[in-house]
Amino acid sequence: MRKNRVVCLVAIFIATLFSPPIIIRNPIVSKFSLVLPRDSFLVNYSLHGGWRGGFTFEERGFFYLTEWKGSWWLVDPSGNLFISKGVNHIDPYGDYSPSLGYSPYERNVNKKYGRFEEWLKSTVTRLKFWGFNTIGAWSYRKLSLHMPYTVILYLMTSYRYNSTVKIYDIFDSDFEHHVKGIVLRECIPRVNDSLLLGYFLDNELKWGPKLRSNRHLLDDFIKLSSRSPGKKIAIKALLKAFDNNVEKLSIRLRVKLKSLEGLLRYSGSLPIGGIFDKARSIFLRYFAERYFNVSTSIIRAYDPNHLILGVRFVWIPPVEVLEVARKYLDVISINIYTTHPPLEALEYVYNVTRRPIMITEFSFKAVDSGLPNTKGAGEPTETQLSRAYLTAKYALKIIELPYVIGYHWFQYTDQPKEGRFDGENSNFGLVKI
Repeated sequence: MRKNRVVCLVAIFIATLFSPPIIIRNPIVSKFSLVLPRDSFLVNYSLHGGWRGGFTFEERGFFYLTEWKGSWWLVDPSGNLFISKGVNHIDPYGDYSPSLGYSPYERNVNKKYGRFEEWLKSTVTRLKFWGFNTIGAWSYRKLSLHMPYTVILYLMTSYRYNSTVKIYDIFDSDFEHHVKGIVLRECIPRVNDSLLLGYFLDNELKWGPKLRSNRHLLDDFIKLSSRSPGKKIAIKALLKAFDNNVEKLSIRLRVKLKSLEGLLRYSGSLPIGGIFDKARSIFLRYFAERYFNVSTSIIRAYDPNHLILGVRFVWIPPVEVLEVARKYLDVISINIYTTHPPLEALEYVYNVTRRPIMITEFSFKAVDSGLPNTKGAGEPTETQLSRAYLTAKYALKIIELPYVIGYHWFQYTDQPKEGRFDGENSNFGLVKI
């Protein structure tokens, strides 16, 4: 089974290297009235970037998943095998540098091309010639007319933020209205777009210690007021861990609480370890269940055609989150920066979820770029040659895994040496500023 996948991947890789670009000016629309890109991919690739190598599947008019000969694959709208090879942040505006007061890349784009339309043509040609077939996150919207693309919806991170305890109380009934509003605005116009690969729900959310926080979610939610919906769920998790024994819980908290109302007013610290860690685990499942259930059910109610590509986990989330996510997501997406392919981590995620995996951020940077490389994920290598070697080794190794269906490079352009909005100043780009 693994041999079949590797043979297919090698054929795809060779076709990418040695096929000249072709342009189809007036592509024929299929029986599905597919939305087709305005220009083609390399020879041996379909108009949607899938591989026309003799393995064909049902034409459904949209991207979908299949498990074939022991491996997971994406299938493009016209029935061809597809591995998502994408790039993030493909944008003529580049990164704004606060210390400069402008984006150096945007200035150079204006000098070189004059019009963004000329930049667009050049960029699409480059991407396709380099073997990419997907527009990744944070990219120029007009690129979606030329290649398969993805969309981030920001369902949680655009919701009301409690700056005091630094959480989003998604247990509030208003969260459903919030999600529905985004879906109506972002998904309905795209429901028939066959170039859309799918939706990311959010990016690098906080799930607990070491993941955007040094605290567990339960410890944050317990700080909310007694009227907050999330506070009630926090108390529910504590009581479940203590078999609904209020007296036993109050003794462990070293306070005199004899009723649910009294518990709701508690906003102190929670002890570490033991039964309180059990409560933290219970609450995390409640939180993940609420988020994934609301988000995916509303999206699928309005757009059943497109894949739900996950939440772009930063590294590996807690097992509770993975176990809930597998019930709702089509794909598990992970942002993961390592020098060597994270094979054990990916195997762990797949064993828990049994869902195909997409690497949605990875990158390498080099000292010889002349950029500081002091902020931004990963350690720099010495040269562009070693950077290219590490990239090829990483991509080819992870794509051999039968459950990996794609990888997205971060990012299209280098970052300003003066730093972008968060200080990142690294040689992540496929192109220089």
